[in-house]
Amino acid sequence: MVSSAPRRTAAVERNPVSEILHPGVGPIPGDHYVPASPATVLWGRLPCETDAPVLTVSAGATVTFDTVSHEGILPDQGQDPLGYFTAHGVPPEAVLADAIEIAASVPRDAVHDGPHVVTGPVFVEGAAVGDLLKITVVSLQPRVPYGVISNRHGKGALPGVLPRTPENVSVFTPVTEGSGTLPLVEGGERVVTFPLAPFLGTMGVAVAGGERPHSVPPGAHGGNIDINLLVERTVLYLPVQVPGALAYVGDPHFAQGDGEVALTALEASLRATLRFDVVPRAAALAAFGEVTGPLVRTSEYLVPTGLHTDLAEAMRLAVRAALDLLIARYGMDEHLAYAYLSAATDFDISQVVDIVCGVHARIRESDFAAVETADPA
Repeated sequence: MVSSAPRRTAAVERNPVSEILHPGVGPIPGDHYVPASPATVLWGRLPCETDAPVLTVSAGATVTFDTVSHEGILPDQGQDPLGYFTAHGVPPEAVLADAIEIAASVPRDAVHDGPHVVTGPVFVEGAAVGDLLKITVVSLQPRVPYGVISNRHGKGALPGVLPRTPENVSVFTPVTEGSGTLPLVEGGERVVTFPLAPFLGTMGVAVAGGERPHSVPPGAHGGNIDINLLVERTVLYLPVQVPGALAYVGDPHFAQGDGEVALTALEASLRATLRFDVVPRAAALAAFGEVTGPLVRTSEYLVPTGLHTDLAEAMRLAVRAALDLLIARYGMDEHLAYAYLSAATDFDISQVVDIVCGVHARIRESDFAAVETADPA
């Protein structure tokens, strides 16, 4: 069921796990609410043009989505989240009801589909092909105080080396006082802690045509881009490919290092509130030039991206996207933009484990504070 939701609290706390956020429980700050249910999710595939929206909103509206992590519900973990998590000491009442329902009833081809559960799509009124969909991350609330980090199926940065067993290695990871926790040795005391920085690994728009994309490789549509900069109060711009954009979200993370080398991050379910705005094509061109793939904006950086099955080519594409952005936005000569990128810009590996590798550049906007620019309203 999709609904318009009342505001249940005056303000949303930043990322604590104060209660188990079962469907409809706890703060729902958006103008609209999309729970995760068999009627509102796809498992292993992304929406396409022919998929019916689960919700229609006006541009500027906020939507609160419940997202469900695939970790703990996959067949190699028993496809029984209640059994899987209670075996790790989680009380039955702290296992998400929607995760249990999705594992039991949502169809997925275990051979040909990806692992991710995506919620949506949402039709945004006024979004036309060629525009940019501006997705602002308003808030990200952990739904549970635990997650899972997995290495499986000969994937990750060291395929054929790790894992050392034929089976997948899934590491159950409790959250304590806002930190993920790990032991030094299997079964040992959890003395290693690391900070949480929740973000959605998957935010995207539907592709044209009637074929649903696999959920793993990212692309111009966004999807599984796994850029860990997309925390609260950041923005993702995506080129609209079908009328209404048909936006969706999923693959929630509590924390991820650049590279995501073992295959997954600290995967765990989030309640995400996003605002959807439409940047008309003319305004988008004036502000950023031609945007052909995901473009991230934080309080500090503009972040163009490069995506390719070959990591070296992904790097080249990220450099090209960064050059094009500097030329279009600031009127910078190409050779000077190239020099600037070499001297002042970090290029980070988003991930190397999703078939299509990702590289993103961090261009400091403060370096260009003296340059007059056009910004979309």
